[in-house]
Amino acid sequence: MALGGRIDRAQQRNRGVGFVIAVIYKFADDQGGYLAALITFYAFLSLFPLLLLLTTGLGFVLHGHPDLQEQVVTSTLSQFPIIGDQLRDDVQALKGSGIAVAVGVLGAISGSLGVARAIGNALDTVWAVPRRARPNPFFARLRSLSLIGLLGLGVLMTTVLSSVTTGASAFGRLAAGFQVLAVVISTAGNAGLVLVAFKVLTARSVRVREIAPGAVFAALGWQLVQTLGSYYIAHQLKGSTQVYGLFGLVLGLMTWLYFLAVVVVLAMEINAVRAGRLYPRALLTPFTDDVELTDSDRRAYTSYAKAEQFKSFQQVDVTFTDVPDQQLPADDPPPSAPGEGRAATAPAAGDPAPSAAADLDRGPRP
Repeated sequence: MALGGRIDRAQQRNRGVGFVIAVIYKFADDQGGYLAALITFYAFLSLFPLLLLLTTGLGFVLHGHPDLQEQVVTSTLSQFPIIGDQLRDDVQALKGSGIAVAVGVLGAISGSLGVARAIGNALDTVWAVPRRARPNPFFARLRSLSLIGLLGLGVLMTTVLSSVTTGASAFGRLAAGFQVLAVVISTAGNAGLVLVAFKVLTARSVRVREIAPGAVFAALGWQLVQTLGSYYIAHQLKGSTQVYGLFGLVLGLMTWLYFLAVVVVLAMEINAVRAGRLYPRALLTPFTDDVELTDSDRRAYTSYAKAEQFKSFQQVDVTFTDVPDQQLPADDPPPSAPGEGRAATAPAAGDPAPSAAADLDRGPRP
């Protein structure tokens, strides 16, 4: 334990190491893997309705400009490095009468709100928002509509940057510089979109400076996942996506979405740990009760307990003992509090029952 204690004290003194460990521990405390899986599931269900909305909207807005429609769809699907080409063939615009298209658009909007609600739930969990303060299902769906607007801005930004990157080859030696500039602008734009999403989709009132670090981390992580995905398909899966067909499409899409969801949840944890001063944490606190909690540990565990407040007239108080209580054997009753007697129990089978004389013989003898 002496070595472990020295390591623990060292990581608590180092702000950088202590912060990273605190983010990882809070990710585990909040069951971040499950939050990311929930976001992945609803993102998968929402993806095709969102693409359906995109193609249908472009059919109305850019009517008579099929080349421009194709450019917007292609630049949007380029954000999916593994399965973008296959998605292009599977998604078609809604057609038919005005009523049929309207019904289809409303259904697509309803189907696309799941991912926004999943992200909002993750934000409220990470920020330890009390359950009584979280929005009701109806208002949560209305709030989720803002995500569709953000995605529309993202599509517009992606299209413009794609056009800049495509036309950069005409500048010769400056082409590489324009491409790097496009990547930098794309990352900054993604950070801005994530920043707005982190502020709008949570019930907690947050300031921009509290969520800016996580937004930058999410944008950089998004770019890294895209780069690694493009590299992997170029060197490992070249020509194999068509062989795997639908199985490859689903597997690649789910994997890519899960990596992005993990990045987003980690970005949320970075903001919460930094804003709540939830670092440094004790090194062994996730593994045993026999540990001396830091002030950050106490703040974290207090927030977890108070997040379970369901009603405004319900009060949640959290206290900590200085020394962890010793574990009692399962068959031993807890010690009685001062001034309390042991509760009467029925005699076991075969034991003589107490006599009435014994019950009466309790006074002082003469």
